[in-house]
Amino acid sequence: MASTVTSKSLRPGYGQLLRTPGAWTFLLPGFAARQPFAMLTISIVLLVQHTTGSYGTAGAVAAVTGVSMALCAPYGGRLADRYGQRAVLVPGVVVHTLAGLTLTTLALTGAPLWTLFAAATLAGASTPQVGPMVRARWAAKLQDSPLMPTAAAFESVTDELTFVFGPLFATALCTAVDPAAGLVTEAALTLLGGLLFAAQRSTQPPAATDSPLSGPHARVQRVSALSIPGVRVLIVAFLGIGAVFGGMQVSLAAFSESIGNPGLNGVLYGVFAAGNMLSGLVCGAVAWRMAPQRRLVAGYAALAVTASGLWSADSVLTLAGLGLLVGMCIAPALITGYTLVDSLVPAGARTEAFTWLTGAVALGQAVAVTAAGQLEDHLWAGAGFLVPMGGTLLALATLVTLRSRLAPRATIGPASRTVARGVGHRVPVTVD
Repeated sequence: MASTVTSKSLRPGYGQLLRTPGAWTFLLPGFAARQPFAMLTISIVLLVQHTTGSYGTAGAVAAVTGVSMALCAPYGGRLADRYGQRAVLVPGVVVHTLAGLTLTTLALTGAPLWTLFAAATLAGASTPQVGPMVRARWAAKLQDSPLMPTAAAFESVTDELTFVFGPLFATALCTAVDPAAGLVTEAALTLLGGLLFAAQRSTQPPAATDSPLSGPHARVQRVSALSIPGVRVLIVAFLGIGAVFGGMQVSLAAFSESIGNPGLNGVLYGVFAAGNMLSGLVCGAVAWRMAPQRRLVAGYAALAVTASGLWSADSVLTLAGLGLLVGMCIAPALITGYTLVDSLVPAGARTEAFTWLTGAVALGQAVAVTAAGQLEDHLWAGAGFLVPMGGTLLALATLVTLRSRLAPRATIGPASRTVARGVGHRVPVTVD
């Protein structure tokens, strides 16, 4: 009874969240460590486009990075759940740094295209998944607290802060300093930030190998996040969100170049990301009464509608306004999706689940970068904006059809049955 009163007495506010003991010890280094993530794709696109003269080739190399990241990130998350985050982070950041520097050297020296793809594959596979690791630390600290949606919103805002400053910083480096400066800086920041975050051992979730659980509970700890139907539905939704990110990155760059002002690319993308950040702040401050499954469908429908208008923009102001609206629609979908993980996935598989979602965004972005690059090369400037429209509409159709799978398993069926599936050991808490 006491736990119920405590849960309802807490307001889901940022002040309450940031007063969580030990939170700042992983928030600050986590922000520094995830900053390079927002620089990677745009840095590759700008460098390879400069050395090859083709957006299609640049998009393909960046896409390889995204695909390898999407395929490998969940397994890195599973290893982090099993052996601890530090054990995965330290070797990962070292490999990623070396791969990024190798890719830079190969691009500048005119190496064969296949070598760029090889280096890009390694760079993507070793990209440190700091964002999911931070979310896993929040989940470990808050558990079933009503502050979890606020934490999800806070992390979305933090992500968008990186996507406001990251592309602007990378674009400025590539255009004002040297085409290779963005990727070199990304590699250096990954090494420094990743090692600093890995050093914060006191706040990392306990590794599954350190867990004293045994018997049927040990089975729950070993459940794969991908085996949960709701996670697979969320993956499709996040693929569509990735299509927006990838399509916007290439298409905004091509649009800016077509009007003779390539430096405007970072500004337009910053407006798009700022919309995401602002709506994320609002979402985290609201005590939602609508079920998260319904919020996700409603928010995703708004995203699909706004993304469908991007291709028709014929001026900077129109494109900036539409980009702002699209960004404002992304945050509610992302926040609700990450919040649903807490009710769908057991604690021993959360990092893996978060990396599946992050990987889905990266994969959607990779496919979108390739498709948008081809459309920009062969059709008109701005044709790449068709990719966000197609990606979100397809994902929305899937989400509407399979939305029942997002219901928390603990609310349907006997407890013994849901525990056996690995998700029946927690009771959802409603935030009013």
